[in-house]
Amino acid sequence: MRSLLLLLFRRIVAIYFRQVEVAGAVPTPATGGRLFAANHVNALVDPILVLTQAPCAISPIAKSTLWKIPGLKWLLEAVDAVPIVRRRDDPGKSVEENAAVFERVAAHLAKGGNILIFPEGTSHNEPHLLALRSGAGRMLERARVESHELTFQAVALEFDERDVFRSRSLILFGPVRRVGGLDANAITEQLRADLSELLVEGSTWEERVMVVRVAEMFANDQKARTLENINVLGRRIEEARRVLSQTAPETVSAIEAKLRDYLTKLDALEVTDEAVARISHGGGIEIASDRLARAVAMILTLPAAMIAFLVYFLPYQLPRLVTRKIGDDPDTSSTYKLGVGLVVYPVWALLLIVLAFVELRLSTASIATGLLLLSPFAALPWLDRWDRLKGRLSLLIPSSKRKVKLEALAMQRGTLMKTLEAANASVPATGT
Repeated sequence: MRSLLLLLFRRIVAIYFRQVEVAGAVPTPATGGRLFAANHVNALVDPILVLTQAPCAISPIAKSTLWKIPGLKWLLEAVDAVPIVRRRDDPGKSVEENAAVFERVAAHLAKGGNILIFPEGTSHNEPHLLALRSGAGRMLERARVESHELTFQAVALEFDERDVFRSRSLILFGPVRRVGGLDANAITEQLRADLSELLVEGSTWEERVMVVRVAEMFANDQKARTLENINVLGRRIEEARRVLSQTAPETVSAIEAKLRDYLTKLDALEVTDEAVARISHGGGIEIASDRLARAVAMILTLPAAMIAFLVYFLPYQLPRLVTRKIGDDPDTSSTYKLGVGLVVYPVWALLLIVLAFVELRLSTASIATGLLLLSPFAALPWLDRWDRLKGRLSLLIPSSKRKVKLEALAMQRGTLMKTLEAANASVPATGT
């Protein structure tokens, strides 16, 4: 049952996310006796990502209130999840309750099982890590009594747009650490250091967004736009910004002012930095053989994609509407959209299939059923590339006024990149 559920949710993750990258010290299928600790910014989507993408079996630790949600309790039990009662959920919880959970987790680890925990204690919408709880360290400290081969590993979760359907995600596994003689406090501190090292952070959202946008600009120049590369560049830029803020704050302020101006003009022209970078380097629209093959495939499947856009327009809007009604919080939006979508799409498709067999001949209804089930997969590539396609089309036949603005923006970008490169080079690399 667990294997079937993981297979199902891997397919769901592949539909919800345009791309999921797994990088770093990825565990092997034989990994055991390890505690995985991840940052927590996307509610129930975070554990789903780790559990479905990790090669080894992992049991998650989750807040006990999730067991009260109809249907979810069965899923949690199927993946051998461990409920933990948080102080905020039950201020009167006893020490014995806590000890029982710790004993269960410790026994699981000591027998070679793996555990996933979110040591921040809650999903949040902050641009940086929250203070880590010591629970993970105490679990390992207790399990060490029964086994001396225990390890722990930080897992960083990054998203380009975490609350948007068909965005991208990165699962970055940090270095494997041995528990050895470390106590709970030392383990907690090591996890904090590892997670902080793996994540791109900022003291404010504006600061973090700027760091990521600069990283994307460097990635566009390198023509290496994977989230892993953007993460590496972002951590390097974050470190350079931190050092320069201490040694030359006026330089940081001047660069950020120029960056804001460039990004404002970029948004006003409704064009991507990737497109402006191509103009800046004197390039045109790239037509690589693999892209040409994808373009031909998309054109051939366009009729099916149009059918999907028409037939599934209403269920496509419902998850978004429900999320806004409940509360459009970035760290829970994906969970609500995914949950509503898992109910709405199958029900909608089933109703249309039943209607087809009631109203049409058997042969026609069979063809309609095939289109209803397969056409959404033809629509996904168009949905993924729609914004990029609009930007590229605007570059093919720009108006004279727009052409002048784009050329001026490309020159501005070139000057800005030289400034950014000089600032980045002025700070010695620290191994990130």
